[in-house]
Amino acid sequence: MQDHLREDPALLLLKQRSIEGIDLKEAVQQIAARQKAASKLPEWVAEPRVLFPASISLEQSSSELTAKFKAKSTNGATLIDLTGGLGVDTFYMGQQFKKVVYLERHQALAKLARHNFAILNQSNVQYHVLAEDSLSYLKESKDTYDWLYVDPARRGSNGSKLYKLADCEPDILENWELLKGRADSIMIKASPMLDIKAALHEIPEIQEVTVVAVKNEVKEVLLLWHKGQKGETTITAVDLREGKERFSFTFTQEKNTEVGYALPQSYLIEPNAALLKAGGFKSFAAAYSLAKVHPNTHLYTTSELLHEIPARVFEIIEEIKLDKKELKRVFPSGKVNVLVRNHPLKPDVLKKKYGLKDGGKDFLLAATTMDGKARAYWCRRVS
Repeated sequence: MQDHLREDPALLLLKQRSIEGIDLKEAVQQIAARQKAASKLPEWVAEPRVLFPASISLEQSSSELTAKFKAKSTNGATLIDLTGGLGVDTFYMGQQFKKVVYLERHQALAKLARHNFAILNQSNVQYHVLAEDSLSYLKESKDTYDWLYVDPARRGSNGSKLYKLADCEPDILENWELLKGRADSIMIKASPMLDIKAALHEIPEIQEVTVVAVKNEVKEVLLLWHKGQKGETTITAVDLREGKERFSFTFTQEKNTEVGYALPQSYLIEPNAALLKAGGFKSFAAAYSLAKVHPNTHLYTTSELLHEIPARVFEIIEEIKLDKKELKRVFPSGKVNVLVRNHPLKPDVLKKKYGLKDGGKDFLLAATTMDGKARAYWCRRVS
């Protein structure tokens, strides 16, 4: 494996002769897995003794970055993970506890987790790896824990992606009372596609929702419950690659906040993906003294930057017309980063129609503004 880490796995299988005592197919599968996990799990890949499962389990696992983020919110004496899988969340969250119970129905995954935990664990944490059905275990053991973590399987029998809590396995809604009876705090990792308001309607006791993005791509939605804690649910949007990109609000604040509208001024602002997913559109505008450019266009504007904003900020160079002659004048190379928000033309259609290609430092923002007109702006990103 270590001798061929940078080679094409498919070609390795074709050209490599058999080697006595080595399962070539398994070795090549490990090489392929390491290549796929290089950026997602760098610490695991760096340890040559760590072994990886088939691709589907690897694809569905958390990254080290998101697992470490979850670990910051959890600590205590005992943790139970009902859906262990590859064990990335179990391992990093488990570093905050004295005893961790990992549950996984699939024997092969549990065997890998036991092997990897033994290699990676440099602390005094006790990892108890059990290849059992988690709900059966909870019903039979009667043990209680400081934290219970669950990442329900989100794949249908035909491979389709699921996102409603009731459709995933285990069914959180059906077993909610059981889960509450076994832990002081619960963290549910849900799909990035989860309807947050619908989920809170189904489990109104959830006190915290955190939308987690990495590099402006939503990766997961976390639902947290703490025994004895009351009050309205707090919604937090965070991007882990941008240190200060965090914003919190409640849906009551969002409902009661009034937002102003204005035509684009000196700057156009696009909230990060986590905030857009969280739905704090008016709260965001009020917090940073911004006007919205249209009720259905999630772009904001201001004449001056008064705050550091968890968003992409663009300075408007000039408003331009969408015609070939004008675009040739402004972008003579034909290269420009095209962003379309609530505009009649989709990005690919716009680029094809006017012969544009992505690239360079300039941005073309096309959007519908408060007067109902479809407008376009030549912009540059403000760092």
